[in-house]
Amino acid sequence: MATDPGSPASTTTARGGSAAEANPEPVVDVSAFGDEVSHARAMWAADFASAALGMHAIEVGLVDGPNDTRLGHARVRMTVDRRMVNGHDICHGGYLFTLCDSAFALACNASGRPTVAAGCDIDYLEPVRLGDVLVAEAAERLVRGRSGITDVTLTRESDGRVVAEFRGRSRTLPPARS
Repeated sequence: MATDPGSPASTTTARGGSAAEANPEPVVDVSAFGDEVSHARAMWAADFASAALGMHAIEVGLVDGPNDTRLGHARVRMTVDRRMVNGHDICHGGYLFTLCDSAFALACNASGRPTVAAGCDIDYLEPVRLGDVLVAEAAERLVRGRSGITDVTLTRESDGRVVAEFRGRSRTLPPARS
């Protein structure tokens, strides 16, 4: 059943309360998540850090990969606000990294297997300024056993320019011991 973005049925606070409750926590829109990616939806709904920075998941899903695998992909948007700008009057690289890392997390958790980062690299290609709207597009490239590689391209929405490239190496967590 589809819901309208922003409706109480498609939003939750970062700690699980309904959007209708009086709560100072940011509201997280989970309308970009289908049933196929319920694990990633639950993870995003509890991601206070991404919500506090104004990140919005705009697409999360799975695509067919080689050898009958399903690979995750995600697109996340964020607007650069005043608190993200450093002394050079450009966006601090840590915020760009965090946006890419959040998209990476959604993509590598879309399959439903709890997965964490094992390592990440980022290349900053050009400056980002106050008010820029950024889109991080993450795509799992391969998963072998418990290890995976995900690439994230970060673009400025207004002109489509690539401002950073990120590569994440992931590791799926082993099943919990009982």
